[in-house]
Amino acid sequence: MRARYWWAVAALLGGLAAMWMVRRSYSAPPQVAFAIVKRESLVSVVTTNGKVEPFELAEVRAQRAGLVQRVLAQPGKLVKAGQLLVELDDREARAELAAAEARLRQAQAAWEVIEKGGRAVELEELESALTRARLELGKAQQDYEALRRLQQKQAATAAETEAARHRWEQARAELAGLQAKRAALVSASDRKAAQARVQEAEAARQQAAERLRQCSIQAPINGVLYDWRVRKGDYVEAGALIAAVGRLDRLRVRVYVDEPELGRLAKGMPVTLTWDGLPGRTWHGRIEQMPLQVRSLGSRQVGEVLLSIENPELNLLPGANVNAEIRAQIVNKGLIIPKEAVRRMSDQAGVYLLEAGDRLRWRPVKLGSSSATRVQVLEGLAEGQQVALGSQHPLRDGLRVRPTYP
Repeated sequence: MRARYWWAVAALLGGLAAMWMVRRSYSAPPQVAFAIVKRESLVSVVTTNGKVEPFELAEVRAQRAGLVQRVLAQPGKLVKAGQLLVELDDREARAELAAAEARLRQAQAAWEVIEKGGRAVELEELESALTRARLELGKAQQDYEALRRLQQKQAATAAETEAARHRWEQARAELAGLQAKRAALVSASDRKAAQARVQEAEAARQQAAERLRQCSIQAPINGVLYDWRVRKGDYVEAGALIAAVGRLDRLRVRVYVDEPELGRLAKGMPVTLTWDGLPGRTWHGRIEQMPLQVRSLGSRQVGEVLLSIENPELNLLPGANVNAEIRAQIVNKGLIIPKEAVRRMSDQAGVYLLEAGDRLRWRPVKLGSSSATRVQVLEGLAEGQQVALGSQHPLRDGLRVRPTYP
C-alpha cells in the first residue's frame, strides 16, 4: 500500500514536470534565421528555357518520285552545297533524254537544209541551170550587140538583128524564172515551221535533262546533314522530305520570357545555355531579337526572344530543349540580401528587420536587380542590418525571436 502511494506521487510529479516543459516550450521565442545586409556584386539574370534550331536551315526534298538506288551521305556529317546525297533509279529518265536528243538532232538537220535554201540535190540542179542560163544570157547579149553594130554598117540584116534580140530576151526570161524558182524553193512559212520544230525539240530535251537531274538529290547549302528519312530501296514520292541541312556552327534558340521580365532585357545581352543531353557543357551567345508582341502561353503572358548561340564544336543539336540564363545586368557594390528574406504585404515588398536583438520590425523596401537567389535593395535598408529568412513559424511585426545565423 505504501509503495503504491509513492508510485502515485512520482507519476504526479512527472506529469507536472512534463506540463511545465511543454508550457515553457510554447512560451519561448521561436528560433528564426537571419542574414546580414551586405554590399556585394550581383549578376542579374533571367532564366528560362527554349528549343534549338539551325540559324540557317534548308530542307532536302525529292523533286520526283522514284526508287532510292544509292545513299551517298550520312546524317551528322558536314556536306557542301551541290554534294550528291541520294540517287534515284534513273533508267527511265535516261531513255527519255536519249529519245529527246534524237528528235532534236532530226529537227536541227531539217533546219540546216532550210538554212541552205532547200535539199542538196534540188539546190545542185538549180545552181547548174542558173549557171548555164547566165552563160547563155551573156552570149545572147554579145550576139545581139554585135549584129546591131553590123546592121549600122549595113553588114547585117534587120531580121538577123531582131532574131538575136529575141534570143537575148528569151535567155533573160529563162534566167529570171530559174532565180524565182530558187527563191521559192524554201518559203517563209517553211522556215518558221522548221525553226519551231527545233525550239520544241530543244525544250523537250531540256525537260528530259531536268527529269534526269532530279534523280540526283543534292545538298542545297553547306552545313550538317540531319533528320535523315530514307534508306536504299525506299520508294519516295515527289516532294517527300529526305533530310535537312543546317548550319550548326551558329544556332538560334527561341525562348519565352514572362512579361514582367521583358523590361530587363535588351538586344545584345549575353546568354549562357546548358543542355541536359551534355551535362557540364555550356554554350554562349547573345540576344538577337526582342519580341514584337506579347502573347498568351497557357496561364502566362510571354514574349518570344530569339538568341544567337555559337556552337563551334557542333555538339549542340537542333531540336534540343535547353536552359537559358540571360545576363541582364551587373550590379557593383549594391546592398544585397537573399531572395527568401523578401515578403509581400498588401502588394508591398518588405522584410522583417531584427531590432533590439530579439524583436521583428516590418520594413518596406524598394527592390532592384536580382539573380536566382539574391536581390538588390535600392531603398529601405542599410549595410549591416539583419533580415529574417524563411521560417516555419509565422512572423509578424513586434514578434520576439531567438536569432540564428546559418
